Amino acid sequence: MNKHSWITVASLMLALAVGIGAFGAHGLQPILEANGRLETFETAVKYHFYHALGILVLAIWNTLQPTLKNIKLSYWLLVIGILIFSGSLYVLSITGITWLGAITPLGGVAFIAGWLNLIRVKA
Repeated sequence: MNKHSWITVASLMLALAVGIGAFGAHGLQPILEANGRLETFETAVKYHFYHALGILVLAIWNTLQPTLKNIKLSYWLLVIGILIFSGSLYVLSITGITWLGAITPLGGVAFIAGWLNLIRVKA
């Protein structure tokens, strides 16, 4: 994928974060409050939003400096982190399937690795 595609991915991920957050606040709130998982859902939305915004910042940086090397790994790790970390928390919050909490840290590791990979990025 090229740097412009990553702007599209980031934009879609950000729109999805807003939509999921709004759905949770309005459509799912009674369910999430009843099972005590509203805070977990909110954490998932926050991390989803922050890291989608991070992808957008990286894509803009890459557009301004098209010679950047090693940045693609950060894009992918942040996307994987959103899918695993936030995705597992979304499903856990709604369904109560608690074993998903065991894979959530893998998404956190992907987030950390994505940000640490930026150390390797060279112009």
